[in-house]
Amino acid sequence: MLSRASVITIALADDHPVVRQGLRALLDAEPQFSIIGEATDGIEAIRLADQIHPDVFIVDMAMPTLNGIEVARQVTQRTPQTRILILSMHSAEAYVAQSLKAGALGYVLKQASSADLIAAIHAVHAGRRYLSAPLSEQAINNYLLHEKEQAFDPYDTLTTREREVFQLAASGHHSQQIADLLVISPRTVEIHRRNMMHKLKLKSQTELVRFAVKRGVFPA
Repeated sequence: MLSRASVITIALADDHPVVRQGLRALLDAEPQFSIIGEATDGIEAIRLADQIHPDVFIVDMAMPTLNGIEVARQVTQRTPQTRILILSMHSAEAYVAQSLKAGALGYVLKQASSADLIAAIHAVHAGRRYLSAPLSEQAINNYLLHEKEQAFDPYDTLTTREREVFQLAASGHHSQQIADLLVISPRTVEIHRRNMMHKLKLKSQTELVRFAVKRGVFPA
C-alpha cells in the first residue's frame, strides 16, 4: 500500500465532460495518482487551485473564460507548489513556448499515448520539464531565444486583471458578464478595459478580437 506522501494529487481542467471522464478513468487506474478536483473553465481552475493545492494540475489549452496559458501564469504565481501540465491539440512552437514562459513545466499533445501522459505527470511533479513527441526541446528553446530578441510586446505590460478582462472581452462578454465572472463591479471592468485598450493601442472591439487571434489567445 502506498503511503500518503508517495501519492501525487492531481486536478483536471477541461470544459469537455467526456475528456475529463476519460482522464479520470485513465489516471484512477494508477495507484500512485489521486484525482482531487475538476474545473470546467479557466476562472474556475484558478479558484480550484487556490482551494485544494494539487501537486499537478492538468490544464486544457483552450477553455472558456481564460485559456490554459493564463491559468498556468496565475496558478504558478499564486500556488507555486502546484506544477502545471498543459494538455493541447496544438503543436505549434508558439503555443508551447508561451505555455512554458507562463510557468507550465509540461506540454502534452492530446494525441499522445497514455504512457506519455503518465510519464509527463511524474516528470513535472519532480520539477522537470516534459514535452511530448514530436515536440523538440531544442526547437522550443530556440523559439524562446528568438522571441526574447524581438521587439517589445505591449501584452506583457497588462496586469493580471487586465489580461482577464482582455480575454473575456475578446470572447464577446459584455461588462456585466465580465463583472459577474470576476466578482467585481461593471465600473471596475470598464476601467480595466480602458487601461487595457490604451496599453495595446486598440480602438474597437474588432481590433481587440483581431489582436487576440494574432496573439494566440484563441488557438485556431
